[in-house]
Amino acid sequence: MEEDEDESEEEEEHFWDDWEGEDEEGEQRDSEFVCLFCESRYSSCGSLFDHCASLHRFDFHAIRTTLSLDFYASFKLINFIRSLVAENRCWSCGLTCQSNRDLQNHLHDLVDFNEIKTLWNDDRYLIPFMEDDSLLYSFGDCDEEGEDEQITPIDEDLIKDLMNIEESIHDDQDVVNKMVVDDDKHEIASVSNDHLNKASSSKELINGKDLCCDKDPEGHLMVNSQNHIAKHIKKINESYFGSYSSFGIHREMLSDKVRMDAYGQAILKNPSLLNSAVVMDVGCGTGILSLFSAKAGASRVIAVEASAKMAAVASQIAKDNGLLLSKSQNGVDGFQKGVIEVVHGMVEEIDKTVEVQPHSVDVLLSEWMGYCLLYESMLGSVLYARDRWLKPGGAILPDTATIFVAGFGKGATSLPFWENVCDFDMSCIGNELVIDAARIPIVDVVDSQDLVTCSAILQSFDLATMKPNEVDFTATATLELKPSYSGTCCWCYGVVLWFDTGFTSRFCQETPAVLSTSPYMPRTHWSQTILTFREPIAMGFGKGNRGKPEAIGTEVYPAAKIDLRVSIVRSTEHRSIDISLEAAGVEPDGQKRSWPAQLFNLQ
Repeated sequence: MEEDEDESEEEEEHFWDDWEGEDEEGEQRDSEFVCLFCESRYSSCGSLFDHCASLHRFDFHAIRTTLSLDFYASFKLINFIRSLVAENRCWSCGLTCQSNRDLQNHLHDLVDFNEIKTLWNDDRYLIPFMEDDSLLYSFGDCDEEGEDEQITPIDEDLIKDLMNIEESIHDDQDVVNKMVVDDDKHEIASVSNDHLNKASSSKELINGKDLCCDKDPEGHLMVNSQNHIAKHIKKINESYFGSYSSFGIHREMLSDKVRMDAYGQAILKNPSLLNSAVVMDVGCGTGILSLFSAKAGASRVIAVEASAKMAAVASQIAKDNGLLLSKSQNGVDGFQKGVIEVVHGMVEEIDKTVEVQPHSVDVLLSEWMGYCLLYESMLGSVLYARDRWLKPGGAILPDTATIFVAGFGKGATSLPFWENVCDFDMSCIGNELVIDAARIPIVDVVDSQDLVTCSAILQSFDLATMKPNEVDFTATATLELKPSYSGTCCWCYGVVLWFDTGFTSRFCQETPAVLSTSPYMPRTHWSQTILTFREPIAMGFGKGNRGKPEAIGTEVYPAAKIDLRVSIVRSTEHRSIDISLEAAGVEPDGQKRSWPAQLFNLQ
């Protein structure tokens, strides 16, 4: 009996040994690394790079070290090599060989490292050349032995970079740019100032193999080949468009008199522009701008709406008002009434559902603006529609947009409220709220009386000519104290941003219009965007402090003006924006004191 049990145990152990062996073989097959220059395969990237160095004159580690290549540049380098080898071209000199064998014989040591570096400094190499290229996700740890997990811990900033390569509906040639994000503060994007000019858009993320993020027990981010990013972007889009399925937001927008007056004037009081025109309304919502266009005499109105519910609502509203396009089946020619055609879908995809000839639209309409003008990132879709369907010389409404900035005083904060609540001092709460406001933008109405500086133009956009990548920008402005504060010292607690959009005489020749969200104008549903300094800056018209720049901006030596450097870019969090704010107090004699940059995320 004991012998039978022993034999059974041996058989069971043998069974599990076989199973584990098969599993290990499967894992080995999955983790094979393909040589960059030939078809040799290796079980580790370290062995592969040793092979490349000895046989193909390509020392990956030496190149990374000499050129100080980060993960991004190394990622591009691998794809660059693979793309050239596929064409039998030498990666270092560019010579095209007749065959791969000839290329193998031709390969030589690299002569000038710095000259070659620029060859793969192209964001198209962020898209893997070879499908399922496991080398791309393992080269950073190729010196480590005994890796059992196929999920590789990598730099956390890189994960945020790769998550920035979002799914778009543009052509495959869309540019992929990087954005580095500080993981320690998820509310903001911690980037250097020159990185703040970069954003991303790409139809494919790593040939459809998207990345998902998780953390190992030690807290390191890990990469896994999943469809997480595409699902994440889709979820955000669904949430974004779904938020517009609520009638509350539409009532708020339709009740916004400044908004409605500007669009109504531009559309209804410029007959030479709209009469018999083909109009496209991007993000039509209830269809109010399309209704205006039909009333103004448009011959065809293509109303595009990504929310399924609102597309149905817009159709019903147009139908109820006798303006929905419908065709009778009776008669040879049929009978057509109404001019509005509601199309459900994102504007980049409407080719699938409606026939619109390229460059056939006379007027492109959209109310695309978000908080701080650029929140929601809808401008890119409008520019796509402009380039795809607007006729040469066609009108885009609005056609200009301008962001303004001004400094605000204590009255625009919550401090006065908390300093006296029923005769009790609760300023500790106000102080804490101000600290939080130095990290997170506040969207609220600012009273013009609480502005302590004159306003300045931060950035202007010409929507008829601007390029899509100009949505992200860095700009400077100087804030000067209002003349009414002459002879006194006041404190500037931060800056407030707002925007104007123009329906200029370029297209609205009879009746130009302006939509302003300024604190000096009637309030709108956009309010203003408030960015609070970590510490207030004293301003006044006093004399210089004679060589003490560290004292500038204090009550003793108030700054005569404040120099700003502001960057606004599309965030790695889809449809959000990141804002970088730098401030420097300037003395009358030109001395400056700069404060550390602050980073905000509006989401």
